[in-house]
This record gives sequence, C-alpha cells and structure tokens, in this order.
Amino acid sequence: MPAEIHHADTAFQHRAGEAHGGPLAVQGLTVAYHRKPVLWNVDFHAPEGRLIAIVGPNGAGKSTLIKAVLGLVPRIGGAVQVFGEPLQRQRRLLGYVPQRSAVDWDFPTTALDVVSMGLYGRIGWLRPVRRRHREAARVFLDQVGMAEFAHRQIGQLSGGQQQRVFLARALAQEARLYLMDEPFAGVDAATEQAIVAVLRQLRGEGKTVIVVHHDLQTVAQYFEHVLILNLRRIASGPVEEVFTEENLQRAYGGRLATTELRSALGR
Repeated sequence: MPAEIHHADTAFQHRAGEAHGGPLAVQGLTVAYHRKPVLWNVDFHAPEGRLIAIVGPNGAGKSTLIKAVLGLVPRIGGAVQVFGEPLQRQRRLLGYVPQRSAVDWDFPTTALDVVSMGLYGRIGWLRPVRRRHREAARVFLDQVGMAEFAHRQIGQLSGGQQQRVFLARALAQEARLYLMDEPFAGVDAATEQAIVAVLRQLRGEGKTVIVVHHDLQTVAQYFEHVLILNLRRIASGPVEEVFTEENLQRAYGGRLATTELRSALGR
C-alpha cells in the first residue's frame, strides 16, 4: 500500500472512531484506470439499517465505488472504514452480490454449492462442507424461491434464477453490511419483487444494504437513502431530500430526458 494511502487510513481511522461508527465511511476516495480518474475525492457515510441506492449515468463510477470499498480495485487516494475499522478487520461483516457479468457461469458447480460458499466464514476455509452446512444453504435457497434448483448447474439457470442464487449466498454470509452491484439488472418482474422482499427483510433485521441501481423510476419506491454519483459525489442523503430534479440534472446533464426525469420524480 502506498505510504500516502496508509497515512490517510490511519488518520481517518481516528476520525471515524470518534465521529462515525456507522456501517461505511468513505473519505476522499479516488480511483483511476490507466491514469484516467473514474472516482475523484468521493466522501460518503452510510446510515445504519437503511436501504441505500447508488445512482448515476453510465461510467459514473458506481460499480467502481463498490469494488474499491471491497478492495477489489486499487485506490490511489482516500480511506474506507467499515463499522469504524479498516476493511481488513471487518471483512466478515460484509456480504457481496456481484454483477452477473462478472461471474463465470460455465464453472461446474451447483446452486447449492454457490450458496454453501457463503457459509465459509463459519465453516472455515479448506474445511469440508458437511451435511448440516448444506441443509443450512438449502434454507437460504428456499428464502429466494430456489430450493428446487439446488442441484442445478448455475449455467443452466436463467438470469433471474442466477441472481437469486447469489442473493442467497449473500444471505448465508449473515453480514451486517451488504453491497450489491446492480442486482435488478436483466431480471424478470417476479425476481425483482423477490429481491425487494429480501432487501426489506434485511432492513427489518437492522442490516444496511447498499445497491448500485440503474432504474431511476423505482428509487423512491425501493430505497430510503441515495448517493448520486458522477465521478464525484453529487449529493447523498434521504431520498425525499436529495433525489431532486436539480441533483439529477447535475449528475446526468442532457442524457436524462424530461419525460424520464418527471417519471423518476413521480410527476
């Protein structure tokens, strides 16, 4: 880790411990690909026990933000704290649902195997998955309506079914903070409602869920808090306060049609 990032982490850890013990605190996060910034000096604090959407135009850095928080892409500046501590100490508290496009669906594994992977925090790496673990994994599959597909190879499932399996894997992790990268993309209406039901269940259990979301029309319906992003943080806060025409225009500019804007704002 570069020295300047280490110092930023250390300084931020003290401030976070004093001022913010919430699920996620990001300060000055900067990420670049091939020297081109894709996130620039982003600050964001996630409130606990909320459903939070990250929205913005294509190329705004939404997925990159999730991956940078998880340590999946390198950052060139800034700091990340999870429940007031560095990510390395708190990784067990995070659950992650990746984009479907990031998964090798030809890998020879079943839906039940995928969900069992979410139990490794309890099983321990390199230890055998026993019958009781598979039974627990089947319970999580049942929660997302996929128990009957437990022994189906994941590549043989539809897009919506695949998304449900990875949602079940996240549930199996029994995390306190969930990061989901476009879980609604390309799914049917039934799967979308199943995902919403799971999100609300997690919120009811006091969990925090941060979702990269592309459908502006459902933001106010599904979420309570929003981060509007376009390379930089445009705005963040309760949906009713910051999900406004002004902020959306600042983020999307001319790419957002008037009719789409009005529909997103319920007008």
